[in-house]
Amino acid sequence: MPEVVTTRTGIEMVLVPAGEFRMGDDAGEADEKPAHTVRVGAFYIDVTEVTQESYQALMGRNPAKFTNPGHPVERLSWSAAARYCNMRSLREGLTPCYDPGTFACDLSADGYRLPTEAEWEYACRAGTATAYAFGADARALPAHAWFKENAGKTTHPVGSRKPNAWGLHDMHGNVAEWCNDFYGESSYATGGGENPTGPASGDERVLRGGSWRASAAACRSAARFSEPPGLADVCFGYEAYGFRCVRRAAPRKASGAAE
Repeated sequence: MPEVVTTRTGIEMVLVPAGEFRMGDDAGEADEKPAHTVRVGAFYIDVTEVTQESYQALMGRNPAKFTNPGHPVERLSWSAAARYCNMRSLREGLTPCYDPGTFACDLSADGYRLPTEAEWEYACRAGTATAYAFGADARALPAHAWFKENAGKTTHPVGSRKPNAWGLHDMHGNVAEWCNDFYGESSYATGGGENPTGPASGDERVLRGGSWRASAAACRSAARFSEPPGLADVCFGYEAYGFRCVRRAAPRKASGAAE
């Protein structure tokens, strides 16, 4: 299992090793085809979705509909998630990745950002090639995810279902997670290569992982969704959307804090 580190703001992250995988699903929806080979560099990713407490501690507000301790923050725009990434970077003395005006992302900066779609799927699969990180049988999903059949129309505490092989919780279900990429329905036709970042522009941003209101099929590792990014801190109708952060891998200090 990859190494777990703790950030200066007390959030656990997993160091995901560099590697190669098949992204997409030739047996899936049209926008998941064709499956293609992608190489991803090493990066850190949050063990869980960002909680309401973590969000409020940095941003001074909690936009969530389902306000409960330990639950993921939701009902927020892509832009609000990017602003949180910048604030977390500043709090830890790192260089923010997002331009505060245009939200252009500097992938070379050492601060926090949303995962690229390729990074997200690579981390979700954790070395697997099956429909889910635990295998192909959707009947096992309730042990690994909060989704339409077991969530009871609400979010649940992060980390309360089984993790994947790399120790990441809620990559299937609970809240769908914003990714850095613009969405392109046919972008996989020209996909592949090393560290892809998706289309250069677009009207919507990618969401991954399914949510408390999603079907089992919509929680698959390859399943893709999208929504307009929005600008408001609170986006009504987005109560199934949250996020987790990543940052590029770099040498650590002896204390074990992600650097």
